[in-house]
Amino acid sequence: MGKFTFKLPDIGEGITEAEIVAWHVKVGDVISEDQPIADMMTDKATVEMESPVSGVVVKVAGEAGDVIAIGSMLVEIEVEGDVEADHTAQPAAKSVSAESDVIAPEAVLEPKDDIIAPTAAMSHPELVSEAPAIQETAAPMVSAKVTASPAVRARAKDLGVDLADVKAPGNHVRHADLDIYLNYNKGQGYRAAGTSAKRADEAIKVIGMRRRIAENMAASKRHIPHFTYVEEIDVTELEDMRADLNAHRAATDSGRPKLTMLPLLITAICKSIPAFPMINARYDDEAGVVTRYGSVHLGMAAQTEAGLMVPVIRDAQDKNIWQLASEITRLAEAARNGTATSAELTGSTLTVTSLGPLGGIATTPVINRPEVAIIGPNKIVERPMFIGDTIEARKLMNLSISCDHRVVDGHDAASYVQTLKKYLETPVLLFAD
Repeated sequence: MGKFTFKLPDIGEGITEAEIVAWHVKVGDVISEDQPIADMMTDKATVEMESPVSGVVVKVAGEAGDVIAIGSMLVEIEVEGDVEADHTAQPAAKSVSAESDVIAPEAVLEPKDDIIAPTAAMSHPELVSEAPAIQETAAPMVSAKVTASPAVRARAKDLGVDLADVKAPGNHVRHADLDIYLNYNKGQGYRAAGTSAKRADEAIKVIGMRRRIAENMAASKRHIPHFTYVEEIDVTELEDMRADLNAHRAATDSGRPKLTMLPLLITAICKSIPAFPMINARYDDEAGVVTRYGSVHLGMAAQTEAGLMVPVIRDAQDKNIWQLASEITRLAEAARNGTATSAELTGSTLTVTSLGPLGGIATTPVINRPEVAIIGPNKIVERPMFIGDTIEARKLMNLSISCDHRVVDGHDAASYVQTLKKYLETPVLLFAD
């Protein structure tokens, strides 16, 4: 028998350390060659490490969340026969998730059609510790001296009442006796036993993508003086046009993706950006340089099981609404299944984030650093509105923009949103040269 030490290999240029995101093995496990042993996250990617040998795991480097240096021991494996004392190899690994610009937890795209619908449980096995089971409340003890029908006993149990406390002729409790008891003791607040939804406390270690999000958001709020401007936009005509375009698509070209609000919003953003170059920019605060971009590389906030990611539509200004819809669908799927490349997840110059139907009245999204602005459409609601001297039902949407006040003045942000509003309220302008 011999011991084989597998050292963490060099998994990227300039990488000196990596975080243990999840272990696939533990001490005492019998493993085979090429079996996954751990997921390691760097600034560039999350990589799945595979064992180069078969044997029994006798030692591991640490636990999920620990950071270890390149070239240090990852696992120690007991193998048959004599082996070299240590081994460092290029990982036979696959990319689990590429580097991502991340944004604030409130920033997610429209759930139904555009990106990813937030769910009640967006958990990742390696990101949360095993939660303790919900505690059950013991049923009340019922005295054996009391008699009652099964229905009365079941009702008393649901109400949390001990039948021994209920006075009844001959100690035989009926529904009427139970009613009298409840009426005279209603101040005690009887309720069904064991129905509390209280959960046991649980401690969740912040690691992997969630830690990257936390660090990026903390840096964004620490370094960027945010301000948010909100405007109400009448999207009645835009929604009517979208419905007509989708009906025409279904009749003539069913292969095209269904249009949501997002491609139209992106088109309006791209139309209005040339007059406001300070919005489509990135600020290198260490160098003191603001770069204003001619092309709009638009980031879209996407909720995935691994955390919030920002796939990027390159040169959005050169795409029509159908091309944008197709690209949104493609990037959404890539982000969702973890196949998005690093190039598809970096380099955005402006970000759009939306809570879709959950959008509420207004949002104050956090800027995706080092960008200087982020746009957040909220949900569309139908309300009565004065149109001249008449009242009509109109579809209204609040639109928020958060800006870096070091680079964008309040007047610039307000002026930009007013221009954007003009395009959205007069949608024929979206197709005018």
